[in-house]
Amino acid sequence: MKRTDFYFDLPEELIAQRPSAVRGQDRLMLLGRNSGAVAHHKMDDLPGLIDDGALMVFNNSRVRRARLFGVKETTGREVEFMFLNQAAFGEGCVWNTMVKNAKKQKAGMRYQFPDGSVGVILDDPQNAGTEFRLLKFDFAITEGWFEKNGHIPLPPYIKREDEASDGERYQNVYADQTGSAACPTAGLHFTEEMLGRLSQKGVERVFVTLHVGLGTFLPVREDQIEDHKMHEEIFTIEADAANKINQAKKDGRPILAVGTTSVRTLESAANEALTDQNADGLIRPGTRGTSIFMYPGYKFKVVDQMFTNFHTPESTLIMLVSAFAGRENILAAYNEAVRERYRFFSYGDCMLIK
Repeated sequence: MKRTDFYFDLPEELIAQRPSAVRGQDRLMLLGRNSGAVAHHKMDDLPGLIDDGALMVFNNSRVRRARLFGVKETTGREVEFMFLNQAAFGEGCVWNTMVKNAKKQKAGMRYQFPDGSVGVILDDPQNAGTEFRLLKFDFAITEGWFEKNGHIPLPPYIKREDEASDGERYQNVYADQTGSAACPTAGLHFTEEMLGRLSQKGVERVFVTLHVGLGTFLPVREDQIEDHKMHEEIFTIEADAANKINQAKKDGRPILAVGTTSVRTLESAANEALTDQNADGLIRPGTRGTSIFMYPGYKFKVVDQMFTNFHTPESTLIMLVSAFAGRENILAAYNEAVRERYRFFSYGDCMLIK
């Protein structure tokens, strides 16, 4: 399939630059997975739209202040880094980063960060010609270091600098496992009050962890989407969550994944189980890496329903939801959302597909 098969025309003014005035006061589109039928709701209506017996799966990864600015010692110019994850590369503390103007950032160059600490780019042939660089420090970087030096990593389509309020609004209320370079934004619509209403209805929920990196958000540059290679991201499923997911599948109860990262976690674990020697299809607990890429033709093994945001044209995320609900259904729903003036992307409105 071609990348352009997943294009849709989006007026720039519909890209949400800020969250709703109050968390959870967003619009919600209900999309029939098979029929393509669309209905317009509010997030407040969600409990009444969820099937009895559904198991909701949330990603509890928390965003770190992963966007940092270092001053290049040779020029005095400020260079922007996105810290993705710690790398196993020789000695010392080494991080995988994505760098702006990467062609000018070469091995041996030194960068001073706001607290005076210095990072040095390492020579890594695998990163040649890419926007990725290995950055080495002579001390162990902690989350406190990110809190002191970093910024909330708002997506590039949000055309403003991060503000103090983003420190709270660009985090999910249930997020408690720090490690993401971007928020799993489907969860931004949930408040403690909404989670309480879902519990009162008897909706069971579990948490998994997938730390969001470039695997989720790196753009598709190949014309043929089958040629796109996903970057690895790390996910964790605890034993209790695995048991509840497996039991729900045995009972025939619907699995409702909140966000594409939850979908990727569940389907990665299911694929792994089916290729295991036991081949029983049961999800096993543990921490692993995934570079799964879902596009039309993929057969879902765990996820029955999906709660998600509206995604960018030609992205792996719109390809994923197209695999789930059909490309024609998704594009028709997105065009309807444009006509109805829904707000798009991370701080925008949401969609329930069932």
